[in-house]
Amino acid sequence: MDEIETLRKRIKQTMFEEEENENGLAMEEAETVVQGSEEMESLINGVLEKIERFTQQVSEMLEAGKTLFKDLSNEFEERIIGIHKEQIEKWQDEIKELRSLDAMNEEANTRLQMTLSLFQNVQI
Repeated sequence: MDEIETLRKRIKQTMFEEEENENGLAMEEAETVVQGSEEMESLINGVLEKIERFTQQVSEMLEAGKTLFKDLSNEFEERIIGIHKEQIEKWQDEIKELRSLDAMNEEANTRLQMTLSLFQNVQI
């Protein structure tokens, strides 16, 4: 919400600066024209209301977009973390299988060595 307010203030400041520049020129012209008609003031107020509504719409769209990107970012982060976790679990299972296979190979190697030793003793 603070960012929306900051955006509104920036837009209003820009509008104010543009209006000041225009008013500087308008003041010179106003010296020759005493007062604008009520109809013209009404039209100007209508335009200012359109500007305010448009500024509000832009602020709302920015906030909605920001929320959308934040939600997408969170979903993306959760999915990436999930993928990482799944891959780590697969590799940990692979490590367990390799250790189990190594233990079985060592046991088989030990039995073969014992069997070879027995055969050598029998031959002697």
